Amino acid sequence: MWSLEKLPCSLPEATIPDFIDLMSLAEYFRLAFDDLQEDHFVKGAIWRDMFGMTGTLRTFYTAQSITAAWQATSLTHSPSKFVIDGQPRIVRAGPTAWVEIGFSFETFGTPATVDYGYISVVPEPDGKWRIWLLRTILEQLKSQPNVDILQPACETAVSTNGTNGGLVTSSNHDHDHPLENGHTNGHRESFDAEDFFECVIIGGGQAGLSVAGRLKALGVSYVILEKHENVGDNWKTRYDSTKLHTIREFAHLPFERTFPSSYPEFLTKDDLALGYSTWASKYDIRIRLSTIVTSGTWNAEDNTWSIETLCSNKKSTVRASNVVFAVGSNSQFPIAPTYDNKEAFRGIILHSGEYKSSHAWKGKHGVIVGTANTAHDVAEDMIRAGLASVTMVQRSKTLVVPVEHYRETHDRVYNEFIPTTVADRLFFSGPAVLGRIMGSRSLQAKARLEPERFDALEKAGFLLHRNGDMSYYLLERLGGHYMDVGASAKIACGQIKMKSDSLPVSYTEDGLRCANGDHIRADVVVFCTGFIGNLRQLVKELFGSDVASQVDDFWGLDEEGELKGAFKPSGHPAFWYHGGAVGQARYMSRFIALQIKAKLLGTPLPLYTLTPPRKSVVKKV
Repeated sequence: MWSLEKLPCSLPEATIPDFIDLMSLAEYFRLAFDDLQEDHFVKGAIWRDMFGMTGTLRTFYTAQSITAAWQATSLTHSPSKFVIDGQPRIVRAGPTAWVEIGFSFETFGTPATVDYGYISVVPEPDGKWRIWLLRTILEQLKSQPNVDILQPACETAVSTNGTNGGLVTSSNHDHDHPLENGHTNGHRESFDAEDFFECVIIGGGQAGLSVAGRLKALGVSYVILEKHENVGDNWKTRYDSTKLHTIREFAHLPFERTFPSSYPEFLTKDDLALGYSTWASKYDIRIRLSTIVTSGTWNAEDNTWSIETLCSNKKSTVRASNVVFAVGSNSQFPIAPTYDNKEAFRGIILHSGEYKSSHAWKGKHGVIVGTANTAHDVAEDMIRAGLASVTMVQRSKTLVVPVEHYRETHDRVYNEFIPTTVADRLFFSGPAVLGRIMGSRSLQAKARLEPERFDALEKAGFLLHRNGDMSYYLLERLGGHYMDVGASAKIACGQIKMKSDSLPVSYTEDGLRCANGDHIRADVVVFCTGFIGNLRQLVKELFGSDVASQVDDFWGLDEEGELKGAFKPSGHPAFWYHGGAVGQARYMSRFIALQIKAKLLGTPLPLYTLTPPRKSVVKKV
C-alpha cells in the first residue's frame, strides 16, 4: 500500500446554499487567524504548507496536529496582516461543496516574507463554519526582487549555430557572432581558477532554465552547465514524433506565455526546442553549452562545490556555493527486460532512448515492449511508416486517460484568461492526498459515461487498469500510464495488435518466443520500458558516496504524501534536486530560487521538522 492510501482524508459532507454572505464569512476567518484554535478546524482538516511557515513542503492532518504545528511555526514567523484577496467562491464538486477564500499575509520573523493562502470552509452540524483545508504558500522575500518577474534583457533574434549549437542574438552584449562551445549566452568569459558562482545548475532543460531565470530575477549569480549543443536539445534530440500529451498552456517557462496561440495545442519537440531557445535569448540566460559534468566535490570547510567539466576536450573547474541538479529523471538510466538467446535474433533491438523514427522499417514486423505513452507513440509511428505488423507486448495493466477527459479539468485552470502564476498556485498548492481523491472521482465518472471505449480496448487484449489512480502513476512511478491522443482506437480496431496473455522469454531468428510457446514475428524490437527515475544513483556517480548518503531519494512519496527529495532541502546543505513535468518544473523552480536566495542572505528559511500527534477521526478514501 502506498502512502496516499493510508493517509486520513475525505471530502466534506456539506450543503451550501447559493445565497450566503461570502464576504462576512471571509472576514470572520480573517480575524480568526490572529488566534487560530483547534475549534476553527473540522476534525479531519488538512494543512498543506509550501515553504511559507515550515521552510519546506509539509502536509499536516487533523485539527489537533494542524493547530499545534500552526502555533509552533507562528512563534517563529509571527504571521499577521491577513488580507482577503478577491471574492470568495462556492466550489461544488459532485455531492460535496465548500467556500474557498484566498488571502495574503506577511511574516515578521527571519527572514521576513510575503505569503499567500487559501482556506476552504464548510458548515458543520452545530451551525459553525470551520476550516476543512488550509493552504499556505511562500510568495516573496521582503525587501528582495520579485522571483516571478524578470524583464527581457533585449530584443533577440535566434538562429541555430550548426557547428556548436550557440545562439546568435542581437543585444547590448558583444555576442553578434555564434557562441563558442562552453561560452555562456550573453557573456564571453574565459575559464579560470576563480570561475565562481553562487549557484551552478546542472542541466539546461525546462527545470534548469526555469530555476536559472528565477535566480537571475533575485540577483543570484549562476551558470547552467548543459551537455547538449543547443538550448532545447533535451527535446529536439528525442524521437521524431515526440510531442507533449499535456496542453500548451501548461508548458510555458517563467515570466511569460512562452507558447502563444500560434503554436499547436500539443507541442512537438521542435516547438519546445524553439520556445526554449527563444526564451533563453530573450532573458539572456547564462548557459554553457556542450559542457559535460564529469565529477564534483564538496568542501565542508569553505562550503564550496568544485565541479569538474569537459568541453571540446578541455577540462575546467567551476566553483559554486550551491548546486541545483536538474538533469532529467526520465532519461538517465534505461531499463529493459532481458530474454534468452539474444544472439540468435537477426533483427534490430533498441531502447526508446535510442529510438528516432520507424521510416526505415517499412514492410517489416515491429514489436514494442511496453504500453505507456512512449510505447503508444512508437506504435503509431510504425503504422504511419507502413510496417507489415505492429504488436505491443503488455507486461501489466495500464491506466488509459482520454486526453479530452484530462482537458476538461486542466482547461479550467490553464487558459489564456488566467495568469500562469495564479493557475500554478491553484493547481500545485493542494495536498496530493486530496488531488488523488478528486482526480480519481472525476476521471472515473467521465469513463463511466463511455464504457464502450474501454470495453473495446479490453476486447482487443489490452489489460486496462480500470479505476486506476493517476496520482500513483505521476507521483510514485513517474509515469507508466497512457494519455490517449489516438492510439487506443488503433488498438481497438486491430491496427495495433496486443500480446498480453504470455510474456516473451527468448529470442528466435525472426522474433520472440513467449512462455506459453507462442511466437511473435519481429524484425525490430523497441523496448519502451522506461528509465530508473531515482537521481540519487547519478548523484553517487558524480559526487561520490558521501554526498549521496546525505541526500534523499528523488521522487516517490513520503509518509505525509509529499514528494521525496524534489524542490526542498535534500539533506545536503547546498544541494537541490529539480525536475518533473513542464508545469511542475516552472512553478517549483521559484521555491528553489527563494531557498537559495534566503540562504545567501544569511537568513535561511527555518525548517519545522516536528509532526504533532494527530487524532484518527476520519475514514480513509
